[in-house]
Amino acid sequence: MTLLELLHLLRKHLRLVVLLPVACALVMGVYSYLFMRNTYTASTSMYVLALNQDTTASTSLSTDLSASQMISNDVSTLLTSDRALAETAEDLALEDLDDYDVSVTSETTSRVIGLTVTGPDPQTAADVANRLVANVSGIAQEVMSIESVNPIDQATAPEAPSGPNRPLYVAVALMAGLFLAVAIVVVEDMLNTKVRGQEEVEELLGIPVIGRIPAMRGGR
Repeated sequence: MTLLELLHLLRKHLRLVVLLPVACALVMGVYSYLFMRNTYTASTSMYVLALNQDTTASTSLSTDLSASQMISNDVSTLLTSDRALAETAEDLALEDLDDYDVSVTSETTSRVIGLTVTGPDPQTAADVANRLVANVSGIAQEVMSIESVNPIDQATAPEAPSGPNRPLYVAVALMAGLFLAVAIVVVEDMLNTKVRGQEEVEELLGIPVIGRIPAMRGGR
């Protein structure tokens, strides 16, 4: 099937090609605005301080920086450990933190660790982030050679939701509906075995058409 044939076929089924994508977009729009909960993201960052830091000597500073960078990944792991999450949930009188997504970012060239918490309640998301930093500092001092994990800034409750991205969902549903409509039209055309022209007759029978009888309309 050539592109021209496909366009002609879509034109014949223009109602389906238009209405199906619009219907899919409307359904997704209604679902996303009525049934999808808003989510809020609170962010904070912390500074990993290793033991025996001597800021007066450049050699000691370099050694301390390297040590802090090495243990930053371990602290990042502790932030999402079962112990840290369980202690945080208990401190905040929550049954668990299943409704909250904890994300940690750490770079090898820095001893600063970033933490984001995303959940359905903005204030609770901020409280979880701040409490996690406090709890992981105590856990790290207990199980690692570390002096402290110091918060750089406090997480605050976000005023605007960070998700879901409803316009994106609607756009994806619109495109999916369009592809579905095209697929239905093409499959229906492939399954249609009716002979629809002189070329198909010659191809099926292998003999040329030497004449045709025109359809008579309004005659007796």
